[in-house]
Amino acid sequence: MPLTSDAEIKTLLENARTIAMVGASDRPDRPSYRVMQALQDHGYRVIPVNPQITGEHIHGEFVFRDLEQLGDPIDIVDIFRNSAAAGDAVDQAIAAGAKAVWMQLGVVNEDAAARAEAAGLQVVMNRCPAIDIPALGVARVPADA
Repeated sequence: MPLTSDAEIKTLLENARTIAMVGASDRPDRPSYRVMQALQDHGYRVIPVNPQITGEHIHGEFVFRDLEQLGDPIDIVDIFRNSAAAGDAVDQAIAAGAKAVWMQLGVVNEDAAARAEAAGLQVVMNRCPAIDIPALGVARVPADA
């Protein structure tokens, strides 16, 4: 069952340090560009993932082709893809050992959510962390984390 309570989501966000953003964009007019900046401003390390712009940089972070390339532990995979494409990102998140998947506003994929939960990942759907962080009073990530 996806996380739906504000308390569960706040706990997930307060325990996270590293977020991989699948579908990150280098275009300032795109929501993922602004959300990535907001998450970084709150203290998270955000690793952009986008095969179209692999090797470039967004907000100072190298853009990876896919989650398999990362090598670092991932607390949350934030998915900026449409609902149908979210399934592939969820499967990559499971394979990469992520702790949670977060499907952005408008992104709902029940089958992918079930696969993630069966693999032990926490799931959030149809929400935005950049909205939830201030709304839920999520503490800033400590600099030494």
